[in-house]
Amino acid sequence: MRIQISHDLLDRQLVDLDGRLIGKVDDVEFALDAQGTPYLRTLLTGPGALGLRVGGRIGRMLVLTAERFVAEPPMVPLRIPYGLVAGIDSAVRLRVRAEDLPTSPVELWLRRHLIGKIPGAGRAGG
Repeated sequence: MRIQISHDLLDRQLVDLDGRLIGKVDDVEFALDAQGTPYLRTLLTGPGALGLRVGGRIGRMLVLTAERFVAEPPMVPLRIPYGLVAGIDSAVRLRVRAEDLPTSPVELWLRRHLIGKIPGAGRAGG
């Protein structure tokens, strides 16, 4: 499948196997194969990835704001191997469930400091 990174991937919603929105594609990462040919290796999502892509003063502000939510900066984006992509249409559809992906540092902070303090939050969804 031939894709245009800026048109087909960047800023598209990421949807898991169950149809749940899990973020959006903020950047991508390439690698080189044994012959030196570049290939798309990873989708990056999260404010850290977006800030680096945007660059400049606004990008630095995004990264610094995101780093306030994690215990140990630098803010690392959630990395989704491109092999987990099932298809691309109006969204990037993954072949895995959200819970099978690593949890982003920002989501962990929100769970620990906000959601976890809501009475009854531990029983939600169960």
